[in-house]
Amino acid sequence: MSDTTSNQMWGGRFAAGPDAIMEAINASIGFDKRLAAQDIAGSRAHAAMLGATGIVEASDVEAIRKGLLTVLSEIESGDFAFSAALEDIHMNVEARLKEVIGAPAGRLHTGRSRNDQVATDFRLWVRDQLDAAETGLLALMRALVGQAESGADWVMPGFTHLQTAQPVTWGHHMMAYVEMFARDLSRVRDARARMNESPLGAAALAGTSFPVDRQMTAEALGFDRPMANSLDAVSDRDFALEFLGCASICAMHLSRFAEELVIWSSAQFRFVTLSDRFSTGSSIMPQKKNPDAAELIRAKVGRIFGANVALMMVMKGLPLAYSKDMQEDKEQVFDAADNLMLALAAMEGMVRDMTANRPALEAAAASGFSTATDLADWLVRVLDLPFREAHHVTGSLVALAEKQGCDLPDLTLEQMQGVHNGITGDVFDVLGVHNSVASRTSYGGTSPERVREQVARWKENLG
Repeated sequence: MSDTTSNQMWGGRFAAGPDAIMEAINASIGFDKRLAAQDIAGSRAHAAMLGATGIVEASDVEAIRKGLLTVLSEIESGDFAFSAALEDIHMNVEARLKEVIGAPAGRLHTGRSRNDQVATDFRLWVRDQLDAAETGLLALMRALVGQAESGADWVMPGFTHLQTAQPVTWGHHMMAYVEMFARDLSRVRDARARMNESPLGAAALAGTSFPVDRQMTAEALGFDRPMANSLDAVSDRDFALEFLGCASICAMHLSRFAEELVIWSSAQFRFVTLSDRFSTGSSIMPQKKNPDAAELIRAKVGRIFGANVALMMVMKGLPLAYSKDMQEDKEQVFDAADNLMLALAAMEGMVRDMTANRPALEAAAASGFSTATDLADWLVRVLDLPFREAHHVTGSLVALAEKQGCDLPDLTLEQMQGVHNGITGDVFDVLGVHNSVASRTSYGGTSPERVREQVARWKENLG
């Protein structure tokens, strides 16, 4: 492929080519070559439409079709020589196409601009990432449902402020993340539906005088419809921002779960054992098994959210339609997509492989006065105390247990009656952690019965 300034797309407008600094700041081929498959798909659809409408002769269209397949094959096999002097993926492909088929290559750009071309390429690429995110989320949700089903009745501590609050079930905790990632899935699907419109045919900004069939190219590329306004078509990057917004929230969810896995796998908790596939050792401390995959997932939200902010700043204040600023729209999205997909895959692998330590979970669930709320509820329900009074009585019993160095179920009935003489032996029925979780039967509650209902619902939904 030629790499000379004679191939500059601006032809005779400038007497001299850009110097090295201008070439370096202007060229995007170093990163937008990732759009090669989408660029060629868009060109093939455009060429077919040019032939169908009679804008370009059928023989030239056929030459273009075959030539584009040749170029795509060269790129996929690694035999394509990308040129920074040709700036971007569009001109690199077009220049090579001319070398392959000659003069007919010059007709490919009829009725379009690089503005609608790049908008189409980028939209196709982001759509692929949304599809990949959907696949990754579904796999992760299935893994979580599997964990929930296995431990639907395993008790563990539920926390607020990272302090023991009330007993919950392992299955309930796992299903909480299923709900969180389900919202991510909903956002991904919603963003995909909204962005699935084609910019192709909007040309530079005002449309084209050629009798193009935008509906034909939209359908060929899997879009629902062409975009209705040519100015908006070439200047819109909402689809990329929405992807980054979805990715940021999802990465935040992944980071929260990763933090719990880091804590749970520590020697102090021992709630879970992560597989060796997602852990590393220490170079100096042979006893260590570090949750490095979880820690890296925990950090991914920083760069993904940073990409979101970066693109917002690029787009902020840009007048319609296209400005060169918008060349800065891709690297952040590429990086965010790479890291989101990696984080989803790693988390799915960790969840599938991890083993919950049921005895440690149950022991922790019974500590920290976790059934204090059950005691207060019992005082309200059985003794008909106002909740505030029941709260006060329970607090006094907790203080007594602390003083005695024991937990609530370890107090004697006489000790409890010393705080409130109406308490009977039936109170011990609610103080066990299994009794506690079994009683939480409200919709969305932690009882094994409710958890199994939610597991069944999601197994059906996820297929």
